[in-house]
Amino acid sequence: MKVNIKDIKAVYFVGAGGIGMSAIARYFLKKGLVVAGYDKTPSALTKQLEQEGMLIHYDEDIDMIPQACRDAASCLVIFTPAIPEEHQELQFFRKNGFEIQKRAQVLGTLTHEHKGLCVAGTHGKTTTSTMCAHIMHQSQLDCNAFLGGISKNYGTNYILSDSDFVVIEADEFDRSFHWLSPYMTVITSTDPDHLDIYGTKEAYLESFRHYTELIKPEGALIIHRDLEMKENLPAGVRRYDYALSEGDFHAENVRIENGEITFDFISPIESVKNVELGQPIPINIENGVAAMAMAQLAGCTADELRYGMMTYGGVDRRFDFKIKNDRLVFLSDYAHHPKEIYQSAKSIRELYKNRKITAIFQPHLYTRTRDFYKDFADALSQLDEVVLTEIYPARELPIEGVTSQLIYDNLAPGVEKQMIQKADVLQFVQQHSFDVLIVLGAGDLDNLVPEITNILNHK
Repeated sequence: MKVNIKDIKAVYFVGAGGIGMSAIARYFLKKGLVVAGYDKTPSALTKQLEQEGMLIHYDEDIDMIPQACRDAASCLVIFTPAIPEEHQELQFFRKNGFEIQKRAQVLGTLTHEHKGLCVAGTHGKTTTSTMCAHIMHQSQLDCNAFLGGISKNYGTNYILSDSDFVVIEADEFDRSFHWLSPYMTVITSTDPDHLDIYGTKEAYLESFRHYTELIKPEGALIIHRDLEMKENLPAGVRRYDYALSEGDFHAENVRIENGEITFDFISPIESVKNVELGQPIPINIENGVAAMAMAQLAGCTADELRYGMMTYGGVDRRFDFKIKNDRLVFLSDYAHHPKEIYQSAKSIRELYKNRKITAIFQPHLYTRTRDFYKDFADALSQLDEVVLTEIYPARELPIEGVTSQLIYDNLAPGVEKQMIQKADVLQFVQQHSFDVLIVLGAGDLDNLVPEITNILNHK
């Protein structure tokens, strides 16, 4: 390391506005350092960071780097893998000998210094890690946390405390989670994703296997039953499995009544009866089992587990209800992998068995659409009506022949369907009536959710 972590006076972020990067930015803001950075476009999150004291600009311009961030001896540079290598500002820092780390490297340092409670998996990791963080934070143990979504309990994606525990969402994109050194980890799922990075399913599974080798010897693995991956645990690491209705940790006596969900948490340590879900969604039973398992292994009591689950408020964009009444239900969900969409559709179908469910889905990434278009179509076909927009490219350039039409053409017979441009979504909502409406995807369609909510409320 070119700069001693204790000598850092400023931190510069190349790609400041991502949900994960912003949590690290807030950590250093709380430490009282100069925190600055670049992002491509302003957003609600970047505006909030600016209000909290971060200096952000939106033009790729070396001259806009603040003076406090120009000393390689006292400034740490953090970048996101989504930033291209030829980015002018990144090149400036490289040429001038700055200490440059990925966000994951910074989190890795924190897991070496604290007891890292990490949650990995293709899907479910944001909800599970946020649940675990809430349980821990309101317990006598407390925790720090770096999350992949905005916790509704705290209005932020980050918790800072004096606790020795740190809850971290372990991201497999770009093998970022290989920087971590977990004290304990949950692995929720290993359905292949990010094949633009990994190339093959086998390489993806191997990446998770290597991740399990990084668990501290006195730690624990809590893994979903029947995953295709094979772990390779260091000596001394305890292994537990979990699932909805079987495994070392699981749920029994599940009751879904009048929009409320209650169940018994079965555990080899101590079972907990009558756990009430603060966010009553069927998929959260299994996520809750995993979160409670890790919190219990860390030392939370039965009462703390029960209270934490009852008061858990959810995550922005994760099964996020905006309107919920007898006339209309409208919600937003970040689901962008076929298995996530399947679980989201299954949960909403369980909650609203006899109502017409419409989804507006914005596919995320050309490569993911190319690799999984049939699986997307199968998952969406559980719903009554599917409205597809164009693909959100994120970091990618278009691929010839890969459009939303691939999903559209493979939807099951009987599903009402149409394709529209994202620019026409608000007009579409204005001109149609809905019973249950859900906006799906990880792109920028969610930016329209406040306006959609307003339109629906005024109809």
